[in-house]
Amino acid sequence: MMAIILIISGVVSYLLGGVNGALLASRLFHHEDIRQFGSKNPGFTNYKRVYGNGVVTWLVLVFDVFKTAVPVFITALVMKENFGLWQFGAQFSGLCAMLGHCFPIWYKFKGGKGFLAGFATIWFVDWRMALVATGVFLIILFTVKYMSVASCSAALVCPIVLAFLQPQSIWVELLAIAAAALVILRHHENFTKLMKGTESKFSLSSKKN
Repeated sequence: MMAIILIISGVVSYLLGGVNGALLASRLFHHEDIRQFGSKNPGFTNYKRVYGNGVVTWLVLVFDVFKTAVPVFITALVMKENFGLWQFGAQFSGLCAMLGHCFPIWYKFKGGKGFLAGFATIWFVDWRMALVATGVFLIILFTVKYMSVASCSAALVCPIVLAFLQPQSIWVELLAIAAAALVILRHHENFTKLMKGTESKFSLSSKKN
């Protein structure tokens, strides 16, 4: 029974996670492919950098969070009702959604970096961990002003904080570590840019390039 639930959850979470808000919005509203502009990454940060601060930009963020939150919540609820494993269900579904966002079958396995999917997931796993990670993210983002540094720092903090909060099982912790590692590894190009001094800084008032 559990295996069937996890297989269905994994497939659905992956497929929904692979639906890219930035790519859909760039094609629908601008008749362009976001992967041809800026950093060429089909994610919220690059969409904002390229197309500015309009309503659609923030809808991209909401969409990428929502597409993860739905399967994560449903999986967590089903796993809790049947096996008492809310945290495991949430973390498992969230990691699958992150993999879908990073390696989407819809777009030849070329996707984003998974941070927003991970951000949506942690609130269902443990809200205390999510609060700490969000605090770290915001502090670093508005001081250092590098989205990549803030994202990776928040991702790194999650499994550390979760370990202190004592997750339901070792599997929840291992999945959290895998999710954090995925986000960090997906930012490897940003690390190279940081070393070269060519990484773009985040700004709330960025304009269309």
